[in-house]
Amino acid sequence: MADTPTIARIWRGRTLPEKADAYEAYNYEVGIKPLIEKALGVQTFREDTPTYSEFVTISYWESIEAMGRFTGGGPTEVHHLDRDAEFLIELPKSVQVLRLLASHGNTG
Repeated sequence: MADTPTIARIWRGRTLPEKADAYEAYNYEVGIKPLIEKALGVQTFREDTPTYSEFVTISYWESIEAMGRFTGGGPTEVHHLDRDAEFLIELPKSVQVLRLLASHGNTG
């Protein structure tokens, strides 16, 4: 049971299109790599539009407590990376925390 995800934590951030490639590389090195070491699983997404690029990170956790140990705070608190203010259009104020009910098919 300890390695079965029951919680999904979803973070969203938007950057200007001209900063998107640089942010993607920075976010991976500084944000995603440490997350990969702690979470049961991590997925990253990117949507490009003419006016912004949105990044979405979903991490999977065995419990709210395990997620809290990683974030060092409440389950919806955002841990901003040092350079997020430089890249992001606005700093996210929270994350979404969902209870995982079921997973079907190839999701990775």
